Amino acid sequence: MAAEYDATEFIDTDFEARSASRAGEPVAGPLPAPTREEVDRKVVEAQQKLAELKRAQEELERERAALEELRRRQLEFQNGRAEMTDHLTRGLGLLEEAEFNARREAEQMSKTMAEFRTALQKIQGIRDETWTKENFQQELTRALTIIENARMEWNSARLKLPVLNGPSAAPEAPAPVAPAAAPPLADLSFGKLCKIGLGLTWPLLVVALAALGALAAILLTMPSHR
Repeated sequence: MAAEYDATEFIDTDFEARSASRAGEPVAGPLPAPTREEVDRKVVEAQQKLAELKRAQEELERERAALEELRRRQLEFQNGRAEMTDHLTRGLGLLEEAEFNARREAEQMSKTMAEFRTALQKIQGIRDETWTKENFQQELTRALTIIENARMEWNSARLKLPVLNGPSAAPEAPAPVAPAAAPPLADLSFGKLCKIGLGLTWPLLVVALAALGALAAILLTMPSHR
């Protein structure tokens, strides 16, 4: 005898379980409009975020300004160090050279002063009042030699030490150039010029007229030839 028919063999129990579980979920529909409290809360949150962003911006601005000031000071430090290193190095070189020249000039002055003192003592040591007729030539020759040596010392020192030549004479100021004289007739009017011309030429006109009159009289007194 055939087995009895089992109706449950064709039923998917898993599908029925999933359908039953989904049947309990709410059906999705349109979202509700936001309430006044939600809008106010979101506005407050947005204002708070803007305030935080503004504080962060201000902090960044201060940090940027501090960094720019630091960069400026670093650049000033680098430029100042390079500038002053160059100036001080050049100044030391110039001062060392000037000090060397001054020391050498001072040594030359000291040596020249000693030579001047020696030459001066020799000149002051000449006692011409004690010369006699017998030693006059000899003493005179010796005195002239002392003076000539002193003159050589003096001329040599003048070449080495310009201070011995005294202050240099100031160059003469050029003589002021006199303004060019205006022409004597430049400021006269045309009428005055005509009068002056007439005064200069009328004697010539008188002489010419007299000559013409004399010539006419001679022609009138000459006999006519027929």
